[in-house]
Amino acid sequence: MPLQNRVDPFGELFRTTARGTFLGNRGGAIHNEHREIVRPYKSRQWISCVLEFKGRRRVVMTPRRYTELFFLDEAVAFSAGHRPCCECRRERFNAFKRAWGRPARAPEIDVELHGARLDSRKRKLTYQAPLESLPNGSFVNIDGSAWLVWDDALALWSPAGYVRKDPRPPHQIATVLTPEPIIRCFQNGYVPETHPSLHV
Repeated sequence: MPLQNRVDPFGELFRTTARGTFLGNRGGAIHNEHREIVRPYKSRQWISCVLEFKGRRRVVMTPRRYTELFFLDEAVAFSAGHRPCCECRRERFNAFKRAWGRPARAPEIDVELHGARLDSRKRKLTYQAPLESLPNGSFVNIDGSAWLVWDDALALWSPAGYVRKDPRPPHQIATVLTPEPIIRCFQNGYVPETHPSLHV
């Protein structure tokens, strides 16, 4: 059975045999010795990483080590509330920091993101916004499904890729999944990396 280490745009962890294109973690070990998820996160440092870095190799969900999580693409990682890693994605982190809109170090960014990703009951925070106002890379919830905003279209997310495109409807209020500070970064010019299926 696949491990429960894949992340959807709602920030939920699930099992699938489909492969992700980004790695990440939530600040440490959130699994037990049986490789089962036992908590939603360890710290406020939620990051997204490249799949390979400097030839490092490890067994996924090694006991007492950080829990490896996987995302379809960077847009999904952002929707779940993860930012670029300062080490393996230094250039992208620096671009994200420039788009943040004001000087901030990683710990300060993590504090603000944490307040925008979860409520006091550790449930995903969402908010309402006009669909036409959202930049590329934003995820919205429509009837319980996650749709990626890209140009004049909405793309339906699935674990294996984007499976359908519909025109972006005008004059509609949407429930936004991507945390508000990240939306601001997109509006300031940061363009998230997306799965090849989006551009077919």
